[in-house]
Amino acid sequence: MRQIIIEPTANPKVMKFIADYTLIQGAVELDRDSDISEIPIAEDLFNFPFVEKIFITANFVAIAKDDTVEWEHITTNLKNTIEDALLENPRIYRAKRKEVFPIYAEMTPNPAVMKFVAQKLIIDGFLEAKSLEESKDIPLAEAVLKEFDFAQEVFISDNFVAVTKDHSVQWHEVMVPVRSFIAEYLQEGKTVANIPAQPHENPVEKILNREYTEDEQKIQDILNEYVAPAVENDGGKISLLEYDAEAKVAKMLLQGACSGCPSSTATLKGGIENVLKQFLPELVQSVEAVNG
Repeated sequence: MRQIIIEPTANPKVMKFIADYTLIQGAVELDRDSDISEIPIAEDLFNFPFVEKIFITANFVAIAKDDTVEWEHITTNLKNTIEDALLENPRIYRAKRKEVFPIYAEMTPNPAVMKFVAQKLIIDGFLEAKSLEESKDIPLAEAVLKEFDFAQEVFISDNFVAVTKDHSVQWHEVMVPVRSFIAEYLQEGKTVANIPAQPHENPVEKILNREYTEDEQKIQDILNEYVAPAVENDGGKISLLEYDAEAKVAKMLLQGACSGCPSSTATLKGGIENVLKQFLPELVQSVEAVNG
């Protein structure tokens, strides 16, 4: 308990409350028009309607009251209030709150992959680490893979982190610690990546080191408009990797939750292939999956 000594001053309207340590460097003078949002002791003291001003310097708090009350009736309450406030915030100012990074977990069609979704942007684009070695330039992915032995891959895109686990655990056993770990990592402002995120537009351009042909661009445009939003909502990413114009076959690169997903083949054949055949019948007759 912080011990406070009460000491009168030459001004009968002002009383000093002296602590046994230095409260602040410098001085601060406050009245009821001051911004006291970061000074809890002032918030508490101004709850008393008779407190007009507060002066804090060195090791004491000086309080100026109005004429509606006498000191003998209020000093004990003020002393107790100051002691309680200093016990909670010994240095007067409230510690600045860390940026809150709420995270919620979301299942994906791939039972091995769980999405951990933030309410704000993590990176503008996407990054993927399919092993610890690949994660060296992606500190968030590296931290997850090192912290959890069961984590095999990490895919980061926009506002979510998708984690692929092995068969040693079930998500209901490990979901909470993984979510807490990612939330704490982001809340502490740690580095997500030391390399630029890959853009969502034409993401296979880097892989193939070439520009899309006109026909390939038409296919990718349909994917971006009608397919990608739903796939990304499930924690994955789909892109055109290769196009065989003669056979009218579009090969798709599957990343994140889509990679290795048991339902991805069915999704390709039952959904994506139908969409492409409907919009581009002259270009696409079938699709094939390539796991990223």
